[in-house]
Amino acid sequence: MQTYIDWVHSWPILSAMIQFAILGTLGEIASKWMIQKNFKYPFGIAATLWKMLVWATLAIGIKYAFKGFGGFLTYLIEAGMWPGFKEGSFGFAFSLSALMNLQFGLTLVILHRVLDNIPEKVKNWKNLDKSMYSLLWFWIPAHTVTFMMPDDLRIGLAAVWSVALGLILGFNNRK
Repeated sequence: MQTYIDWVHSWPILSAMIQFAILGTLGEIASKWMIQKNFKYPFGIAATLWKMLVWATLAIGIKYAFKGFGGFLTYLIEAGMWPGFKEGSFGFAFSLSALMNLQFGLTLVILHRVLDNIPEKVKNWKNLDKSMYSLLWFWIPAHTVTFMMPDDLRIGLAAVWSVALGLILGFNNRK
């Protein structure tokens, strides 16, 4: 575990990119497996590499959002504009998760869809509303747990949540 923490601490952006490239893509694969009810690999090599690149790119924004919104919330608390939750508390974690997902999360969902559409040369906005709602029913609670963890474990857990969401969405959309 210490090796992982040292790696994340030494290479915060690169480690975030690698974790999301692998686990975010795995979440999409798992979702397809659940939908199709078989374990045939759902993507070609080019599509897999594109998905990994998309997830790696999104990870950069996610890493910065985790840090930036944490600073934003701390400022609001210190300025007396938010309840005085202590960092690591449930109130702080929930506030941070809600602020981040209701602001940055919307942009991330749209950007992810735009990037997914590029290789397919389509303008697929179908079910974008469901992706937006996932911020409320999945990401706010998931990131509340995430923000109660030590900083060096947060991005890894967020990437694992991507696999969990892929399984949930795949199960709910199976044929």
